[in-house]
Amino acid sequence: MFRRTCKRFTLLAAALLLPAIGSTAPAVSPDNTTAALQQAVNGSWRSDANKARDRYRHPIETLQFFGIRPDMTVIELAPGGGWYTEILAPFLYAHGHLIEAASPKAEKFTAKLKAEPAVYGHIAKVIPFSPPEQVNLGASHSADMVLTFRNTHDWLINNPDTLEAVFKSAFDVLKPGGVLGLTEHRAKPFADPVTTAGALHRIPEDYVIALALKTGFRLSGVSEINANLDDPEDINVHRLPPDLAGPDDEHAKMKAIGESDRMTLKFVKP
Repeated sequence: MFRRTCKRFTLLAAALLLPAIGSTAPAVSPDNTTAALQQAVNGSWRSDANKARDRYRHPIETLQFFGIRPDMTVIELAPGGGWYTEILAPFLYAHGHLIEAASPKAEKFTAKLKAEPAVYGHIAKVIPFSPPEQVNLGASHSADMVLTFRNTHDWLINNPDTLEAVFKSAFDVLKPGGVLGLTEHRAKPFADPVTTAGALHRIPEDYVIALALKTGFRLSGVSEINANLDDPEDINVHRLPPDLAGPDDEHAKMKAIGESDRMTLKFVKP
């Protein structure tokens, strides 16, 4: 009940406080965007294991909610193993640009890009991104969209200033009207963000929204696309699928819950 109440409050805040912001970019047919996303999601370069996670991550619906178009310049923060990169790269291949902001130590990710040049060879560049030491994402007003998937908590652990620096860097690199699209493991509302980030790898949704507004973003949309009401929100996300890092006797219970409950937020630079 509390989570649903908090959700209603968030949606109300978005509607009352934040005016809609138009984009000057050329229009692209929604039907074409959907078809291009579906083609990327169905790609043969994606493993069966990665495709099996679509039911929890809803990549087409999530990217459509963020308003992605195939002619955008998109920056993906901390791509990890490249789960979303496998979708973004072919989607942006013909008309857009994809910039990967990755740790210089992400050798497996860079090897993945080199191993499949037909899929990833057109990526504009890979830039060093290792907060708090390296947070610069490029020239001001040079990107249409910045995306971060389930890693916001990593920049909050031990030092809240690091997450603030990441949000500020995203704000600076975006063009006016540009989008910061974010999904993150959700903690219970109004929980201590530093504690939940470190112990549970989660952040309260209210904290993320407040920080983005403080940075200068407008909250453009809140979605429950990636919500999971079966997740109690008070356990470490790595105990849930796909990691199942807890004891063997809890794996069946964790599988029944599914992947973590996630906020999905769209912020716009005025």
